[in-house]
Amino acid sequence: MRSPRRCSRNGCPKTAVATLTYVYADSTAVVGPLAAFSEPHSYDLCEAHARGLTAPRGWDLVRHEGEFDPPPPNVDDLVALAEAVREAARPTNADGDIPPPPTGRSTRATGGGSLGRRGHLRVIPPQR
Repeated sequence: MRSPRRCSRNGCPKTAVATLTYVYADSTAVVGPLAAFSEPHSYDLCEAHARGLTAPRGWDLVRHEGEFDPPPPNVDDLVALAEAVREAARPTNADGDIPPPPTGRSTRATGGGSLGRRGHLRVIPPQR
């Protein structure tokens, strides 16, 4: 799963909501809504850094004046959430362990062992 893009400022853990680009030919810095894709010559910024940014001396700053909305969840986020819900809904055996997901393959044909991809999210069974 891809994690949300983070602010490019050193040490800032916040989620990016804006993109900073420079137009060197016009000596202009542009802060706008978060770009669909991360580009090598642009910088993703959180709202605080996007609003507080100043341009270099002699440069113009063009800043988006509306709200900076957080990016929508991407497909990977939704798939991971769906896998976590499916795993949580799986029945547990008598020991409280979660059996592996059904794979549609017989264990005889695969040489035994459990098959199935386990997501990176885990559901911790309740203490008994």
